[in-house]
Amino acid sequence: MLDTLAIIAIVIVLAIAAVLVYAATRPDSFRIQRTASIKAPPEKIFPLIDDLHAHTTWSPFEKDPAMKRTHSGAPRGAGAVYEWDGNREVGAGRMAITESSPPSKVVMALDMLRPFAAHNTVEFLLEPQGNSTSVTWAMSGRQPYLAKLMCIFMDPDKMVGGQFEQGLAKMKTLAEKE
Repeated sequence: MLDTLAIIAIVIVLAIAAVLVYAATRPDSFRIQRTASIKAPPEKIFPLIDDLHAHTTWSPFEKDPAMKRTHSGAPRGAGAVYEWDGNREVGAGRMAITESSPPSKVVMALDMLRPFAAHNTVEFLLEPQGNSTSVTWAMSGRQPYLAKLMCIFMDPDKMVGGQFEQGLAKMKTLAEKE
C-alpha cells in the first residue's frame, strides 16, 4: 500500500514537473489577430477606431454599464487616451493611441491594471479591397512565464480572438449603414 502511494506521488510530481518544463518552452511573446471584410471605404471606418469615444459603439469590452470612463489628451489620433475602471469582467486599464495614419493604421499602447497587469500593443490595419475594406485587429506583447503556464490550460487566442470577432462584426454593422 505504501509503495502504491509513493508511486502515485512520484507520478504526480513528474506530471507537474513536465507541465512546468513545457510552459518554459513556450514563446516569450504572443500575437492575436482577426480580420473582417467591411463593405465601406477606409475613410468611413477609420473614425470608429481613431476616435476613442467611438469605441463604446462597437467594442466588445464595453460590457459594464456602470464602468467609469475617462478620456484625455488629443480628441482623436495620436495622443488620445481612454481609461476605464469596471467590474471583474472588464477590469481596469488605459489605452493610448501612439500612431495614427489616416485612413490605414492606428496603433495603441494597452496597459491593463486589473484583473492582471499587462502591457500590450494593439494595431488596426485598414486595407482597401475594391468596394470593401479589410480590417485587421491585432494585439501583441510579451508573454511572461506565468502567462505561458496559464495558456496551457486556456486558449487566449480563442477567447480574445472571439471578442475581436464580435467587435469587428459590430464595427461592420455600423460602417455598412447607409
